[in-house]
Amino acid sequence: MRHLIDPLDFSQEEITSLLDLADRIRSDPAAYQDVAAHKKLATLFYEPSTRTRLSFEAAMLNLGGHVLGFPSETVSSASKGESVADTIRVVSCYADIVAMRHPKEGAPFRASRYSRIPVINAGDGGHSHPTQNQCSGRQAVSTAKTIPHSTTGASAMTK
Repeated sequence: MRHLIDPLDFSQEEITSLLDLADRIRSDPAAYQDVAAHKKLATLFYEPSTRTRLSFEAAMLNLGGHVLGFPSETVSSASKGESVADTIRVVSCYADIVAMRHPKEGAPFRASRYSRIPVINAGDGGHSHPTQNQCSGRQAVSTAKTIPHSTTGASAMTK
C-alpha cells in the first residue's frame, strides 16, 4: 500500500505516468467512468478548502466511485477531541482511500502510520500539498507548450 504524503513519494517516472493517465482520462472520460465503481473516497478536511475538496470529490464521482467524509473538523468527532490516529482507524473500515487536509504539518503522515488504506495529503499547513504541486507543474508544462519559442522553466521540464 502506498500513500502520497510528500511530492517526493513518487519518482519522476511515476509522476509522469500518472499525469499522462490524467491526460487520457480528460481526453476520453467515458472510457474511465467506471474504474472506481464500488470504491469509496473519504475526504477528511480538518480545515475548509472548497476547491481542493471538490476536486477530489468530483474526480472520484467522475470515475464511478462514491464519496464520504467531512468538510471541517467542526462536523466530526475531532471537535470532541478525537485524535487523527483514532479517526483514520475508524475511517479505514468504511473507505478505500483517504484525502486529508489538516492545518498541522505532519498530520497526514501521522494518519498514514495508523491507516489500513492509502492516504493522500491534500494539504497540511504550510508544509506540503503534493497533489496541487503536481497539477500546477503539469499546467505549467502544458501552458509552456502553447507559447511559441517559450524559454520558461516549464518548457525545460519537457525536455
